[in-house]
Amino acid sequence: MGSSAPEPLLVMRGIVKQFPGVRALDGVDLDVRPGEVHCLLGQNGAGKSTLIKVLAGAHQPDAGEIVFAGAPVRLAGPTAAMRAGIATIYQELDLVDGLSVAENIFLGHEKATFGFTRRGDAERSARELLGRLGHAEIPPRREVGRLPAAGKQVVSMARALSHDARLIVMDEPSAALAHDEVDNLFRIIRELTGAGVAVVYISHRLEEIRQIGDRVTVLKDGRAVAAGLPARTTSTGEIVSLMTGRDVEYVFPERSEEPRGDRPEILRVESLTLPGSFEDVSFTVRAGEIVGLAGLVGSGRSEILETVYGARRPARGRVLVDGRPVRPGDTGAAVRRGMGMAPEERKSQALLPAGTVAANISVAGLSRYASFGWLSRRRELADVRRQIEALDIRPPDPGRPVVTLSGGNQQKVVLARWLLGTAELRLLILDEPTRGVDVGARAELYALIRGLAGRGIGVLLVSSEVPEVLGLADRVLVVREGRVVHTGAARDLDEAAVLNMIMEGSAL
Repeated sequence: MGSSAPEPLLVMRGIVKQFPGVRALDGVDLDVRPGEVHCLLGQNGAGKSTLIKVLAGAHQPDAGEIVFAGAPVRLAGPTAAMRAGIATIYQELDLVDGLSVAENIFLGHEKATFGFTRRGDAERSARELLGRLGHAEIPPRREVGRLPAAGKQVVSMARALSHDARLIVMDEPSAALAHDEVDNLFRIIRELTGAGVAVVYISHRLEEIRQIGDRVTVLKDGRAVAAGLPARTTSTGEIVSLMTGRDVEYVFPERSEEPRGDRPEILRVESLTLPGSFEDVSFTVRAGEIVGLAGLVGSGRSEILETVYGARRPARGRVLVDGRPVRPGDTGAAVRRGMGMAPEERKSQALLPAGTVAANISVAGLSRYASFGWLSRRRELADVRRQIEALDIRPPDPGRPVVTLSGGNQQKVVLARWLLGTAELRLLILDEPTRGVDVGARAELYALIRGLAGRGIGVLLVSSEVPEVLGLADRVLVVREGRVVHTGAARDLDEAAVLNMIMEGSAL
């Protein structure tokens, strides 16, 4: 007998999905085998999100068929998909922070008798599911909102297993995880696939695809341009070429070798301390300089940015812009002094999700268009259009709902807001600027950030990806357990050295 591949668990054929003016899916084919990790790749806007929403029952296809476990299915809604054995874990987890772990796991299919919830049974079952995932230490009664990102993700996977899922879709599951947490995620995925569960895995981190994936399907412009490629042996160059339709090198813009030591100092942070997050942090950012913070999730790096921006009030230390102290814990004071910040969670912390592109860009600078209580929409729209053109926001439509833009273009909208809304932008603070952004859009954002620095704006950024910090920043601060353990020029560091300091705390 030959070693033929097993029959697919999932077959999607000729899937078409139309939205007004957009053909998001144009005859997509996808097949997934039992016990495999099938990776779905493509630039933002390629159709990945639409395809998994069709699979999750959130969108109804306009044409095509879905066969699951050998039988045609119509996934009329998310509940129908769950009943069929298909679970989707989105990048922004749909957990209820105020409910317990057990209540979240069985939300929508509570264990009940005569209408009364059997809390004890739910907690016992939750404990079994968490143990199956290797996390029996998570208390079923704990509020989900008190868990770290990795813990919340485990709860989402336990919820999927509570529905006896045979196929789990994971959308950017590692985006908010630290290095060691990603290893644990991969261990859980391997245990699931070892038990025959199939996984559709979406990630922009190509190194993860090689590590965890079995096969790869690449989408571009709503079509599958390659299906079933071997994940471990297909070259990065080939994948990027398929995703973009052209040969693209994943490189950073040239770094200027012009010395910055004699440039004026924009930001000075002196002995900044926030108990429980970081201690005695000091550094500077000069005009036109990009300073990057490298460290694990939980190291204090994001809290440092938030405290500099005034979103947190420090216990000690001070922040100075152009040599003058900024009132601590006051974001309004920071903005008035020329600071702007693009936070890690774009959708929940930076964007007005119900608003248009224009509303999101102009919201920080509406006062400049006001006169005697009236807003000049004509001037506002003219300025918005100039920012859209300057940052190449696509599509270039001020009236488009911002939630319909790709991740990269949403990030450009946030940057445009500060360029337009701050009288004189002096310092741009970026927390995970390319999280959830595809390879092609990343290159655009890198060029944009480097271009802003070229105009004399100081940039302070955090990224979980060490190569990104090293490739984009001029100077790097390595943060471990709330302390800066090393400061040096990016050109003098490599990824191995930074990871060693991050993981072990060893200085060079």
